Amino acid sequence: MPANGKAAPARPEPTALLEKLGVHLDPELLVLALTHRSFAHEAGGIPTNERLEFLGDTVLGLVVTDALYRRHPDLPEGELAKMRAATVSQRSLAAVARSLGLGSYVLLGKGEIRTRGFEKDSILSDTVEALLGATYLSHGLEVARDLVHRLVDDTLDAAAGLGAGLDWKTSLQEAAAARGFDAPVYHVEFEGPEHARRFHAQVTAGPVLGLGSGSAKKHAEQEAAEQAYHAIQALDPAEAPSAQSA
Repeated sequence: MPANGKAAPARPEPTALLEKLGVHLDPELLVLALTHRSFAHEAGGIPTNERLEFLGDTVLGLVVTDALYRRHPDLPEGELAKMRAATVSQRSLAAVARSLGLGSYVLLGKGEIRTRGFEKDSILSDTVEALLGATYLSHGLEVARDLVHRLVDDTLDAAAGLGAGLDWKTSLQEAAAARGFDAPVYHVEFEGPEHARRFHAQVTAGPVLGLGSGSAKKHAEQEAAEQAYHAIQALDPAEAPSAQSA
């Protein structure tokens, strides 16, 4: 039983996952797509899902990029890149995985089970990519494209309305530069054991301060950047160095 006293979810038949995905995969390929390196190591060095993850990451990026290019003909490359990053981010893919109950299907080693690896964003997002890679290998690009759209179209649609929230760190950097403030500087600390680590971030951009926390360093930084971005937007323009030097 894991250290926090909660048992790992019972592992259902992998074929039930295929019904949720709406695709057919060879049983051996499906198992490979679900095999985390921690399980493979404990099983004597059997193949892992990492090669499929590598392939699926490329398929995902291509399909999402193509969709954004066609859906938003008037947006510049920078905005499209932010929307793509928001759609294929670890956090977004982990949310997709949770909607499928994917954590209960992943093959994990005992150590990862103890530290609740079936809930970790990194493992969940990597497994989504491995399943996309397996789908591409089995059925080609068009079937894989259909699966990508079923999994991430809601995220794609939401990304179109996020504006600055697509990437708070980039948005803060742009806002600071526009006002003549120093480039943002981040300071991050963490606490807690490795399996339950909590990160705390502080960002400064001239007189502006932002604070954030999260289960991953980049999540904490994004939260701090969001707070600082709003602080800059709330400042009187006359207080900015760019206005004072005009």
